[in-house]
Amino acid sequence: MNPSPQQRTLIRIAILVLLGGLMVLIVLNMDKLDVEKFRNWGYAGVFAMAMIGSSTIILPIPHLAFTFTMGAVLNPWFVGLCAGFGDGLGEITGYVAGYAVEDLAERSRLYVTLENWMRRNGDLTIFVLSLFPVPFFDLAAMAGGVVGYPLWRFMLATWSGKTIKAIVAAWGGYYGVGWIASLVGAL
Repeated sequence: MNPSPQQRTLIRIAILVLLGGLMVLIVLNMDKLDVEKFRNWGYAGVFAMAMIGSSTIILPIPHLAFTFTMGAVLNPWFVGLCAGFGDGLGEITGYVAGYAVEDLAERSRLYVTLENWMRRNGDLTIFVLSLFPVPFFDLAAMAGGVVGYPLWRFMLATWSGKTIKAIVAAWGGYYGVGWIASLVGAL
């Protein structure tokens, strides 16, 4: 059963209110996002930091740097897996925002390009963009919501790419933190 135009409008308003509330909650509590607290949580902290970091649409939280650092003190494989899973789950906000703002989406060249890529080969688009720390991934996620890309496929492609990126960052931290410390004479 397809929702009526009025029901669809109400759903969109509810999604925007929820996403707006989430953004306000995160911004107002930014000072409470104590990295030390997340570090003490171990793998759960890596997951939480990645999920919070990627659930903020457009507003960057440098959770990949945290993943890099935690790779030096915990098992890099598990750090990467936890960060990839949290990062992928957090990206649902961008996907849902795309559904909510379908008619209002700004039609910049970049957005139109990403939407066309999503229509032609969404799996590859999401996977490749999630491999790199690019600021416009949220636009691709929104395009996925706009074009009605299946959520399970979006999540699978996002999780795959973000997990690979997180594992590389964690192993970079595992090898890199000691190397950087020896360069500056800290070790």
